[in-house]
Amino acid sequence: MNIFFYGLRKQAWLLAFLLTACGGHQHVKVEQPCQCLELPAPSSPVPEQPKQPPATQVPTSKIPDYGLLKPAHWQDLAGFEQAQLSAAWPAWLLGCNTLKNRQPWQAACEAATRLPQRPAESQVQAYFQQYFNVYQATTQEGRDAGLVTGYYEPLLKGSRVKTAQYRYPLYARPDDLITVELAGLFPELANKRVRGRVVGNKLVPYYTRAEIENGMAPVAGRELLWVNDPVELFFLQVQGSGLVQLDNGEAVHVGYADQNGMSYQSIGRTLVERGELTLDKASMQGIKQWGRQNPAKLQELLNTNPSYVFFRELPPNLPGPLGALGVPILAERVIAVDPKFIPLGAPVFLATTYPNSSTPLNRLVLAQDTGGAIKGGVRADFFWGAGDAAGQQAGAMKQEGRMWVLLPKGFVLPEAANKK
Repeated sequence: MNIFFYGLRKQAWLLAFLLTACGGHQHVKVEQPCQCLELPAPSSPVPEQPKQPPATQVPTSKIPDYGLLKPAHWQDLAGFEQAQLSAAWPAWLLGCNTLKNRQPWQAACEAATRLPQRPAESQVQAYFQQYFNVYQATTQEGRDAGLVTGYYEPLLKGSRVKTAQYRYPLYARPDDLITVELAGLFPELANKRVRGRVVGNKLVPYYTRAEIENGMAPVAGRELLWVNDPVELFFLQVQGSGLVQLDNGEAVHVGYADQNGMSYQSIGRTLVERGELTLDKASMQGIKQWGRQNPAKLQELLNTNPSYVFFRELPPNLPGPLGALGVPILAERVIAVDPKFIPLGAPVFLATTYPNSSTPLNRLVLAQDTGGAIKGGVRADFFWGAGDAAGQQAGAMKQEGRMWVLLPKGFVLPEAANKK
């Protein structure tokens, strides 16, 4: 195997393949993609923000981990005292189930266990101010504002066996899908991975969506569940996790197991480019409606996105889908972030607006998830929960926002981040 990978190291084509094929999600324990659609800008204007001075672009690879966090003060968090911090306490305690085993989170998580199970608002505020310092997230260009989108957990109708009604399969991870962690081969590509399959003695790209749908991949017999709607199944793959309601009343949690390594391509953008939809209609809801009105064109459209997600069944009775931290994530209290710039598990004070609105949405959330489309120092995907109502909010959300990260006292940041 070492000889095989040494040979790969010598092939220039592989490096190019690696750099284009690792656009998936880099998760700590459980991978759950949050790939986002290109959605139209909010119809209601977001208040104009002060202009930021220009800054020189620095390659991401040269920025140290968490190197864009800047020291801040509690008084910088406008609305912090009115943000119902206690509503985020259950999500924080779930995160501590993982963080309590990691330095420097141990002291803060241990102190959290000494508070009541449902602490008062004043207790939660005093706790965070005692055990945490505040840092403002910034972009590579030096701005303090960035993009906030939304995601959700779809609810589908399905069956454990194929029927005339339920005939679209959710596949488990195929046995021939190979995942290669790249840090051992190319240190500069730490936290990157490539997916493919072995043909002879070569690693080649895995099958595309079209090839999987056309029966070229060995996925027969890997069906977890069957659902009744190919469009809903597609958006389940986009979100990465969901609930499948069976006719007997059972609700089955399914989560991301793996992905075929192909980059996500927006079908909304494709429909706009083809003149099938106008930009203002290219939302998740608009795409679903187009698919139901154009069933003969649907599969060809879906195949323009070569990315394909495989699933696994999750334990029953979870309070939410599993995020990248490996704990269930709670509706409206969790965001997906870029873990290069914001530590996974950290509390974040998010200041943004509701979808298509200028109404403030300021609250304490937990950075417990990641996503392939979530890249940058000020970039968040807000988890709205499960079902159609959450999906409508998530599909419409494309807001500007600011983020302040709370890190436990004793958390060591790179030197660049400690300079104001």
